Amino acid sequence: MRDAVMIGRKEELQQLDEMYHQEGNQLFVLYGRKENGGRELIRDFCRDKKYFYYYAPEISPYAQKQRMKREIEEHSHTAVSEEAYDVYFKRMKSKDGSKLVFVIDEFQNIVKKDSQFMDSILKLKAKKLYPGPVMILLCSSSIPWIEQELPGMLGNAMKKVDGIVKISELRFLDLVRSFPKYSVRESMETYGVIGGVPEYMKAWEDGRDIRGNICSLILSKNGFLHRKAEEIIRSQLRELSVYNTLLEVLASGKHKLNDIYQATGFSRAKISVYLKNLMEFDVVEKVYSFETGGWQNAQKGLYQIKDTFINFWFKFVYPYLSDLQQMEPEEFYEKHIEKEMEAYLKRYFVNVCMEYLKLQDMVGKLPLRIHKMGTWIGKKGHIDIIAQNSVRENIICLCNWSEPEMTFEMCQQLFESMEQARITANYYYLFSAKSFEARLVKAVEKDPRILLVDMSK
Repeated sequence: MRDAVMIGRKEELQQLDEMYHQEGNQLFVLYGRKENGGRELIRDFCRDKKYFYYYAPEISPYAQKQRMKREIEEHSHTAVSEEAYDVYFKRMKSKDGSKLVFVIDEFQNIVKKDSQFMDSILKLKAKKLYPGPVMILLCSSSIPWIEQELPGMLGNAMKKVDGIVKISELRFLDLVRSFPKYSVRESMETYGVIGGVPEYMKAWEDGRDIRGNICSLILSKNGFLHRKAEEIIRSQLRELSVYNTLLEVLASGKHKLNDIYQATGFSRAKISVYLKNLMEFDVVEKVYSFETGGWQNAQKGLYQIKDTFINFWFKFVYPYLSDLQQMEPEEFYEKHIEKEMEAYLKRYFVNVCMEYLKLQDMVGKLPLRIHKMGTWIGKKGHIDIIAQNSVRENIICLCNWSEPEMTFEMCQQLFESMEQARITANYYYLFSAKSFEARLVKAVEKDPRILLVDMSK
């Protein structure tokens, strides 16, 4: 499965390769959740190149230098007399004159306690230490630190960084390619459970149905993903009782600050602080309704769980941990997951339809160029997707995931929501995961503005 999962990293690999083949020295920062396969990406990139890799654990500055000294000596086959990063980096060699790839993984564990390290890195890039060509890759799994603290720490030296790449989840299309035995629908169901996380995809088996994978990997006490969601929160944040409470409330469908306040009993100020922390770790996101003329009819200030698997766990499993301990996985699935699964997956089907539009836009197959895209969340209605160009022409989209067919009545409801949003459509894209009502098909045959998109194939 490894090669299949790496399909979605071709863009990142190409970007790194292009940087590698440029003249001179480069300094590059890669960061993202470790589950997203950043280390596998680095391993693939370094293959067939001269490289030095160092993993920086959370240890004292003195112990860090001792450890790196030992590994530098092993790599260079020469003794290092002084304990200083300047001296270490002078020993770096590719041995054949080719560009050396110099990788420091979890580099924030050094920088937080030793400011000399970055000074030496910048000297290395400026050819003041190692004369040969070198590409420096600083890697981190600490998203908040990279996004919020690194720029302030480096100041003007940020200009010396040639690129910063965030290793995010894979796209739905990448997941489809990774599971050739699955139908599009089965891939969609998988995407709604584990998202595009490479580490989770490796464990998932397309020779087993969705229910079987959920029971084996998530509900079974020995499953690879059993309680993984809680481990992720625990590894990054303290005061788990607060975070777990907030996540369970969000997963239950309470998205407004006041509803969260009433459900938890926490003060609004406390909720805001903890939600901010969860957003910094890419676990929660604030949802903004697409701006239209009917702004007064839109819901505002909504929060939802961004991380797909964490959302699944806190929606279907975490509220019923007593049953999880007592029941067999199949019995738990039937009682707590099976009936609500279709409704739950609607949100992720909309995301897949958005991805479809982005891909069509990239190859110039849409009737207009997308400038921005989003969802309108109204007090009395909902518009699944609005794709708008720079002169505010719109593609309005309706997405049917769970109903046996998309009907004319569904379109009527869409028109009512558009009135609430005070928005008009230049084109309509109607997505259905199953089929279309014959009456609807006949009604749109003569209207070139409307496209039926069959997402079942």
